[in-house]
Amino acid sequence: MLERKIRGIFDDDTIVVYQAYNRAIAEAAVDLQTFAPPTFKMDRMTWIKPSFLWMMYRAGWGSKKDQTNILEIQITRSGFEWALENSCLSHFSSKIHASHEEWKTTLKASPVRLQWDPEKGLQLQNLTYRSIQIGLTGVAVHHFTKDWIVKISDITNECKAIHSEIKAGNLAQAQRMLPQEEIYPTPRSLALKINESVA
Repeated sequence: MLERKIRGIFDDDTIVVYQAYNRAIAEAAVDLQTFAPPTFKMDRMTWIKPSFLWMMYRAGWGSKKDQTNILEIQITRSGFEWALENSCLSHFSSKIHASHEEWKTTLKASPVRLQWDPEKGLQLQNLTYRSIQIGLTGVAVHHFTKDWIVKISDITNECKAIHSEIKAGNLAQAQRMLPQEEIYPTPRSLALKINESVA
């Protein structure tokens, strides 16, 4: 089984997550320094990703429809860990759930959904460990937009600059331009709950 670890950019108080949107939603979010109607749908699930390269994979370096603008969002670590604490895995795991029925009940009631997907490399190839994706809905979206966000920046140009180096074959330069992510110090009890690899 591939190792599962949260990796990201963080300090004592905040952690960076990424999202991709169309230009209208992204520009409104940067102006408001949060997400709000009418451009943002509060009743839909919204996914946040601590992994920069997984976001680039998902958005095609900003080339996919409605994912043209890449946002770097600083949120509070307390909010991030609340999301993990109030989450349910998107798939059944016998290590976490006593039965499929228990998992389905928990999934339905949880405002946060988690997935562990293969992490991506510089050329968006699968790596030998997994990265976390966090889906927020209901009360979690309210907390995200009202309580957790510290800063929103549009980093589309920086992403495209890295992609240009990759396309030109300048992989070493592109690697130097990447955000320097580290393993997040997930509390052990929380790591066990989200099925993160622990020693």
